[in-house]
Order: sequence, then C-alpha cells, then structure tokens
Amino acid sequence: MTQNPFLISPQDLADVIGRNGVSIVDASWYLPAQKRFARAEYAAGHVPGAVFLDQDVVVDPTSSLPHTLPSPEIFAEKVGELGICETDTIVVYDGMGLFSGPRVWWMFRAFGAKDVRLLDGGFPAWQAAGLPVETGEAAPKSAHFTPSLDERAAVRLAEMQEIVASGSFQIADARPAERFAGEAPEPREGVRAGHMPGAANLPFVLLGEDGRLRSPEELRKAFVEAGIDPQRPVVTSCGSGVTAAVINLALESLGNHASRLYDGSWTEWGSAKDTPVETGRPAKS
Repeated sequence: MTQNPFLISPQDLADVIGRNGVSIVDASWYLPAQKRFARAEYAAGHVPGAVFLDQDVVVDPTSSLPHTLPSPEIFAEKVGELGICETDTIVVYDGMGLFSGPRVWWMFRAFGAKDVRLLDGGFPAWQAAGLPVETGEAAPKSAHFTPSLDERAAVRLAEMQEIVASGSFQIADARPAERFAGEAPEPREGVRAGHMPGAANLPFVLLGEDGRLRSPEELRKAFVEAGIDPQRPVVTSCGSGVTAAVINLALESLGNHASRLYDGSWTEWGSAKDTPVETGRPAKS
C-alpha cells in the first residue's frame, strides 16, 4: 500500500526529532464543552521539541468570527516566532488524533509550506507507542517564514453565496448530523440551526478511527455514502472552520487537489440575515 504523503507515523517522527529543518507543532484546540485546556495539556506533556500554536491567537485580529485566517504577514510573524520556516518539514498533531490538527496542516499549506505532515494518531498514538514526552514551555529560536498565500485555499462569504446559488462546487459539511439537520441547537449564540442549500453532510468523525485517518477505500466509501464525488471539486465547511479541514485532508489523500475550505463556515453563514438555510436530513439514495 502506498504511504500517505500527508501522514507520518510516531516512530518515523521519533527517528527525525532534533534534525535540522524539522519543526513539530502541537495544534491542540478544544470546544468549551470538551472541558479540556490545550495550553495546559501541552505544558504537562508534549512531543519533544514541539511548539504550541494557539488557534485562537493565529487569526485575523479584525474579524469577529472565530479562527479566521490571518493575513500572510500576521501568519509569518506568529509562526516565525515559533521557529518555523516555510522550507521545513512541518509535523502537526493534536491531543485527540484527528480533530484540530488538520486545520493547522491546512493553514501551513495555504501559506506556502510544501512539506506538511500530520502525526498519524496524534499525541495519543505517540504516548501509546511509549515514546518520550517533554514537559514545560518551549523557547524556540525565531526564524523567518516567507508566506506565499494560495488565494483559492479559503472561500469567503460572498463567493460562498455564489457557490450555493450556482451549485458550482460540491459542499461538504463536517458537523454532526443533528446540527446539520437543525435538530440540535448551535453552540454559539445567535447562530441559526440547519445547513446551506445543496450541502451534503459528512461528519468528520466518519473519516477517522482511533484518531487515525481511515484507509483510502474507507474514505471513498464515506464520501460516496454522503453523496459526494471525491474526485470533483469540493468546498468544506463546519462550525468555525476547524474540523472542515479533516475533509480537506481526506480529499488530498485521495488525490483531489481541488478542495477548498469555507473559512467563516456555519458560524458566519448561520449568523448572517440574508443567507438561505435549510433543515432536515438528506434523503437516502
């Protein structure tokens, strides 16, 4: 079986720790309901040499939305302070295995990094392998990150409205089925329940098992069952743009390089007053 070029195993990462040009990023982030605190968990234990990237800090400071993609200048400044260059092999992981890490994997790629991997199984897999753990805060030496933003990586609201109206892209919503259908309230105040017209529901949890991305065959099956052709262009969405990136990772792993991410996601769409909203579950084919 061909190895996924976007993943790295715990043992393979252990073999290159400390090597020049290898940067390791703890991208853990949690929802308030999960009652976990990423920064404190990082200080209590992380992959040796890893730096912590706070997804609530590396954002556009002028946006009222959560996790909005920052400008190239802000991104370069923040990750440069963490000692990361765009030419590095960048390995990203999170504390759940396949949750918030793919968002940072996507961000680095959007800003021009060429070799970005996700630790397969995340920090839980690292610990399960009995590999060493480091505690405390990192003190990285600053580096220069030269950004080269892929302008098509992120979809903004006006373009998303055009996509919904025209059906020019498939839309894959990574939220749980109950939220997609409008059967459960949104966790953020003032956000309507439901989904964009024409969207398909593919909860991100269906793309992984035990914190690891599923096999190509299983991924294809999940897309098809959700009514999505994994070889055609797709725009991904979720609650705030984090778990949508799990779908982007899966599509890239299947060779689909035409996937994009709606950065404002449902928080933006569901908060707007002039965006169409539908409810109900997709009809079974």
